[in-house]
Amino acid sequence: MENIKIHKLGIIMNGVTGRMGTNQHLIRSIMAIIAQGGVKISDQEVIMPDPVLVGRNAVKLEKLAQQVGVERWSTNVDETLADPQNTIYFDAQLTNLRVPAVKKAIEAGKHIYCEKPTATTTEEAYELYTLAKQAGVKHGVVQDKLWLPGLLKLKLLKDTGFFGRILSVRGEFGYWVFTGEDQITPQRPSWNYRKEEGGGIIIDMLCHWRYVLDNLFGEVKAVSCLGATHIPQRVDENGKLYECTADDSAYATFELADKVIAHFNSSWCVRVRRDDLLTLWVDGTKGSAVAGLRNCYIQPYGSTPRPVWNPDIESPIDYKDGWMPVPNNQVYDNAFKIQWEMFLRHVVQDTPFPWGLREGAKGVQLAEKGIESWQKRRWVDVPELPV
Repeated sequence: MENIKIHKLGIIMNGVTGRMGTNQHLIRSIMAIIAQGGVKISDQEVIMPDPVLVGRNAVKLEKLAQQVGVERWSTNVDETLADPQNTIYFDAQLTNLRVPAVKKAIEAGKHIYCEKPTATTTEEAYELYTLAKQAGVKHGVVQDKLWLPGLLKLKLLKDTGFFGRILSVRGEFGYWVFTGEDQITPQRPSWNYRKEEGGGIIIDMLCHWRYVLDNLFGEVKAVSCLGATHIPQRVDENGKLYECTADDSAYATFELADKVIAHFNSSWCVRVRRDDLLTLWVDGTKGSAVAGLRNCYIQPYGSTPRPVWNPDIESPIDYKDGWMPVPNNQVYDNAFKIQWEMFLRHVVQDTPFPWGLREGAKGVQLAEKGIESWQKRRWVDVPELPV
């Protein structure tokens, strides 16, 4: 890269040996950015990540570093924080380890980028925001679903007025996670089902639904949530049977701004007979849309059929026939990679990045209010967090 100014950013990647850390953040984001020649600012200027892999297992770290071609790895996070070569701290550890680690990184003057949930309580999550704000470090929280092709198509429809006035949103998320009792390997780690280790689908998924709803459909004002632990026992990574102490399913209704109603079912105990693992159905006065992770189908007002209830005969209407796909008018990159590139630009160029630790705290807040609603069996208001 002769005559090109390179902004080399050392990135401490803590907890990167986990499934999401390895696949989405390291391989499909940071290594993909390096492979493409960095984040291009101009023809003469690029941002180049320089990751150091951090974790507790030296064998796993060394193997992963060799696999992806990264030279730097360490089991000593304090040493990486003390190294002035490293300017960004990224955290993808277990949720209950995140708060003390991020606090230490803030104290070390590192810019913060981390997975969600940022904490297990709103108080701790908001404290991270205030500490980062006081320290003057830049900060961001992963909110990947905003850059999924299906949701980008929904946003385009909304921004161009396709829906008219949005009335309701319905989300269906989940799939069958095997218990491990039948020799089929579970797709998710055992800590997900242990409350004492930060597990539970409410704390996991309501953080997602908060930023999806706030950014696409309207600010969340109140929540009514029912959680459940449908599967009481599972088998862990060592083949041992354990009691599930965390919720594996959540049935939540949200009141949004402008009187929009949203309902999301989230479960690791369902079988999929829909377009995707996540589907969002949006109904408006002028049209409706159903989006999955990548595809989106619409039915405008002019194509809406006029059904009449009559269960005694086969329906004369093919209800799927009246829907048309939203075309792929652009190339869609990996959602995690897109947000990583935006955060790297934010650090180097100070470009806007509204998805900081306060947004992360809002996600934790909604999960906490959802759990409160479940415990009290009533609607719970969601107050605005201070800026």
